[in-house]
Amino acid sequence: MRKIGFPLGIVALIILDQWVKVWTVANIALNEQRAFIPKLVNIYYLRNYGAAYSILQNQQWFFVVVTLVVMTAAIWYFIKHIKGSLWLLSSLSLVIAGGLGNFIDRIRLGYVVDMFHLDFIDFPVFNVADMYLTVGVAVLFICIMKEEKNGSKS
Repeated sequence: MRKIGFPLGIVALIILDQWVKVWTVANIALNEQRAFIPKLVNIYYLRNYGAAYSILQNQQWFFVVVTLVVMTAAIWYFIKHIKGSLWLLSSLSLVIAGGLGNFIDRIRLGYVVDMFHLDFIDFPVFNVADMYLTVGVAVLFICIMKEEKNGSKS
């Protein structure tokens, strides 16, 4: 079941990410901001030609290469540990879905569609794929630290 369930989950996550981006582009003008959850989160449609805080602007080739390397490693690790813990497989699924969600934008549009702006903190505008990546990397880090603590060599 895991061999089918997780890849289907990854596809579903990518579809959700892409749907939110398509909805944003269709309903929010570029650089327009609308209240979503007042005093917490706004929808703010931006085109991101770089990474967080707009670093490495217009370096699409760099992002394509890095994404291909990271996705290859994540997929390889996922396959190698297909019988691993649900936490490990879930974290890798989030990393893969997030990476591919933004990769699709970069290849299709030449930029990444971002739309969530936090009102309560100075933080870059982000998207659903970024949330997948953030949570996935955090959980993966915990899994690896736990594996190290337990002395596992896998």
